[in-house]
Amino acid sequence: MKRRTAIKNLSMAVGTAIAWPSWAQAWTPESLSQTTQLHAGSLDVLGEVVETIIPESSTPGAKSLKVHALVDRMIRDCYGPEAQQTYAQGLNLCNDFSEKMNQKPFSQASKTEREKVLKEMSVSDNPVAKGFITLVKNLTIRGYMNSEYVMTNILHFNMAPGYYHGCVPVK
Repeated sequence: MKRRTAIKNLSMAVGTAIAWPSWAQAWTPESLSQTTQLHAGSLDVLGEVVETIIPESSTPGAKSLKVHALVDRMIRDCYGPEAQQTYAQGLNLCNDFSEKMNQKPFSQASKTEREKVLKEMSVSDNPVAKGFITLVKNLTIRGYMNSEYVMTNILHFNMAPGYYHGCVPVK
């Protein structure tokens, strides 16, 4: 009986080793970010929302670091149906609030108009608007602070801080 189990486990391991390269071959950041449930207009609105939260200055903004793709991916893959529904409805609410306040869509509004829209949504009585702003703001800050640019150029993160130099002259 143990021999059968060993053969079965061995064959599973060999099968996995053979199938793994073909399965994981096409994994690239570009291919992963293309699998979105949003249409292009909603992803553009999300890009403008994250750029309004962390705008570009002497450092790149959240949109240029592609934080909006991370926010979209995190909500789709790591959050439950309630948060996903709040997210989808919140993107529509951004345009609704902007149309009401500025008579133009959110992505066509100026920087100050966008800031007013997001502030209005955060203090709104609408729980979806509040939940959307809270969710996207937290994920935007997390994504921006964990981006490669911020970690290497601003925080000076060093993956292996304690180097070992074995060939050092001893006095």
